[in-house]
Amino acid sequence: VQLQAFGGGLVQAGGSLRLSCEASGRAFSENAMGWFRQASGKSREFVAAIISGGGSTNYADSVKGRFTISRDNAKNMAYLQMSSLKPEDTAVYYCAGSPTYVTLSKGYGVVYWGKGTQVTVSS
Repeated sequence: VQLQAFGGGLVQAGGSLRLSCEASGRAFSENAMGWFRQASGKSREFVAAIISGGGSTNYADSVKGRFTISRDNAKNMAYLQMSSLKPEDTAVYYCAGSPTYVTLSKGYGVVYWGKGTQVTVSS
């Protein structure tokens, strides 16, 4: 599975942005999908994950209630809807995939990484 994230940009604090992740390969629907982010000078951190069929999700505490992960298996797409954005959400966001939701939902066990997309939130 090859992944490509897009949809990042510059947004003011309090605003919204939707990231998309396009996947190639027939195995997309068999994999859990997730989003991670890496701010400048910091290590990459888990943001959100969704199980292969879409029926279960998990979020980092820092984004709960503000971000929503979803997927469309018919289109081989995953999404991250971000609302009430804060300057501390500024980072490069990466989509990721794994055959195992249990580990991905805890922030590890990534098998597939996509190229990142920059999100900048101005105060």
